[in-house]
Amino acid sequence: MEVPSLIRPVATLVGWTFFMEAWMYKTRLPALKGVRLPPNTTKQSMNAHIPSEVQWKADNYNHLHEAPTRFYAIALSLSILEVASSSGTDLDLENKLAWGYVGVRVAHSLVQAVTNVIPIRFGLYILSEVTALGLFGRLVYALV
Repeated sequence: MEVPSLIRPVATLVGWTFFMEAWMYKTRLPALKGVRLPPNTTKQSMNAHIPSEVQWKADNYNHLHEAPTRFYAIALSLSILEVASSSGTDLDLENKLAWGYVGVRVAHSLVQAVTNVIPIRFGLYILSEVTALGLFGRLVYALV
């Protein structure tokens, strides 16, 4: 069975999200060890007991469930519509945009999880949005 080319970047970003989840728990659970919180505590109360560099990973994990949802919808729609090239190469525009999006989201994750420099993160976020908008433009073009 031939796998539509846009499924690979989708699967890669899903895999990256699982990686970030593991990294989050690897740092967050030890940070909460010994902290006694009431069972009905708020997120803000719990986060007050966690160092910022630990919380950055959790924030990024949450971000990977927000903005990329549009990417998933667009890439899967393009795959269903068979807009992506079936030539077997990764040289078509849709694949370049999809892999670019994944690369920028991974870079965004690393910046947020390690240093959390806001101007760099924001620049990467804008770049990911422009890339997603390009993919969306291809979807609109395919639908018209």
